[in-house]
Amino acid sequence: MTDFTLNAQARSDLGKGASRRLRRNASLVPAVIYGGDEAPQSIAILAKELAKLLETEASFSHVISLNVDGTAEPVLIKALQRHPAKSFVLHADFMRVVEGHKLTATVPLHFINQESSVGVKQQGGEVLHNINEVEVSCLPQDLPEFIEVDLAKVEIGQVVHMTDIKLPKGVELVSLAHGSDLPVANIHAPRVSKEDAPKEEGADE
Repeated sequence: MTDFTLNAQARSDLGKGASRRLRRNASLVPAVIYGGDEAPQSIAILAKELAKLLETEASFSHVISLNVDGTAEPVLIKALQRHPAKSFVLHADFMRVVEGHKLTATVPLHFINQESSVGVKQQGGEVLHNINEVEVSCLPQDLPEFIEVDLAKVEIGQVVHMTDIKLPKGVELVSLAHGSDLPVANIHAPRVSKEDAPKEEGADE
């Protein structure tokens, strides 16, 4: 079971120069906690601890216990700034989770029964994912690590929209609340390339 806990230390040395020194000399990632009724707080996290946590997909959609100088605080990962070439984290933003207050978070979609769906198994179609994650609104205790999209009964030419997703109790999709019912996935007929098409009889080989 993944431990969704991070240790951090408060920092007062701010600015780009200070952030570079943190990363270079102490292998620390500068970060900020914001939200709730408290002022934003600048912190630093061990780069290797953050990298280990981010190996788990659920870390992006799970309430994390952020231990700052001995005081634990529930937070969500809100944004990560990564190195453009090496992909390691340069800066992290965390949002405070307030009990009893709804939060918004990005949750991954898990597509199930793709290969056994009507459109693939019986009709020979191909699955296309339009989106792989959704933004949800819910209370902290209702936040799901992922949301399943069942494609078992989807046929060729059929489009699965956000309104077709079975949501966990207490969870709402932000896009639907704004009146946008986006396509999530569809099954289309396989594309046949010219190289794959059968040659006409008598054609030169």
